Amino acid sequence: MIGTDLYVEQIEKDAVRFTDESHLKPLIQTASSAKYVLLGEASHGTSEFYTVRSVITKQLIEKHGFSFIAVEGDWPSCYEVNRYVKGNAPEYKNATEALQAFNRWPRWMWANEEIVELIDWLYTYNQKQTTAHKKVGFYGIDVYSLWESMEAIIQYLEKIQSPDVEKAKQAFACFEPFHRKAEMYGVSAALYGENCMEEVVALLQTIQQNKHTYNSDSEASLNMQINALVTANAEAYYHAMVTHDDKSWNIRDRHMVEALDFIGHYYGAEAKGIVWEHNTHIGDARATDMARQGLENVGQLTREKYGQEHIYSIGFGTHHGTVIAARSWGDPLEKMIVPKAKRGSWEDTLHQAGAFNKYIMFTEENREVFQRTIGHRAIGVVYHPEMEHLGNYVPSRLSDRYNAFIHIEETNALSPLSVQKLTIT
Repeated sequence: MIGTDLYVEQIEKDAVRFTDESHLKPLIQTASSAKYVLLGEASHGTSEFYTVRSVITKQLIEKHGFSFIAVEGDWPSCYEVNRYVKGNAPEYKNATEALQAFNRWPRWMWANEEIVELIDWLYTYNQKQTTAHKKVGFYGIDVYSLWESMEAIIQYLEKIQSPDVEKAKQAFACFEPFHRKAEMYGVSAALYGENCMEEVVALLQTIQQNKHTYNSDSEASLNMQINALVTANAEAYYHAMVTHDDKSWNIRDRHMVEALDFIGHYYGAEAKGIVWEHNTHIGDARATDMARQGLENVGQLTREKYGQEHIYSIGFGTHHGTVIAARSWGDPLEKMIVPKAKRGSWEDTLHQAGAFNKYIMFTEENREVFQRTIGHRAIGVVYHPEMEHLGNYVPSRLSDRYNAFIHIEETNALSPLSVQKLTIT
């Protein structure tokens, strides 16, 4: 058993202190050889996780030719941002207007000032590109947007006067009695056998068969295929959520990888992508207690699908600070205090090795040292800081879970759009 003191000693030896973006260049250079760089976060409401990921993302795009960003967000909302950054959405005057497409809770995840800066940069970068295919995309690969994706399919099919629109309307009609309430549909499907699977599968098959006809703009076919994929997988997700919550997790993360694969194929065999998601998604599940529960995630699935050498995952964490979160699902956001890391946790150990920002790359030389299981903090959109020591630390083998880790000693809450004043609780 390796003690905490040896962990601290190894971190002091291997970690790189950083105070500006130039210090991140060795990490970015190492990550750039991967097909997919997975950038995590320990919460969905921390400013520095967004700003540091933005620095890495810009360098990967500008210096290393990465083609797109895929995030833990809804496809329809992110696609509006994608249209904007590629110069295909004249109805939006600026990034802030494009981000108004995020209107579902928790909208602060993407409708925030930190993302405005990145979207502005992407727009300017894309304006300089000589061909449409060289423009960098911004996509959402999550599974939640069942109704929005159905509506997007119908609107597009109506626009191009496709005969497939009737099949799409039949599928959408099946969901109408549930009034956009996923829980209501899940109960009906799981407990009463009243589901829309047949209609959704028929629609998905039709769209796949006729995808070559959806070509009214450069990404119409991709847009249709992903919206159809969301519809099918969201139906399965909400069905499973009622009786098999573990199964619903796997449906969601498998969907993310499937959507990522569609996007990758759209950009071509040589394309490279950047993924922004929570640590619980991008860090290999097999290196945590998730594996004992039969749970898979994006980090594991992409390593299995593309090969470990083609995936570079970077976890993020903090010792203390503030964060945006809510007390219950759907509640108003709050600015909360993130307490000092639990004694003996990964974050506490990094703090003991020096109370400053640092990153550590796991290599053949140090990997074995960091394979001891240690608690690693995870904060969701629902958070109770006073209770976090009872359930917010995920037992993890850090060098198996990630390729590298970025530690921000003190972090600050995200800056949501249209929110002026918050009280710390």
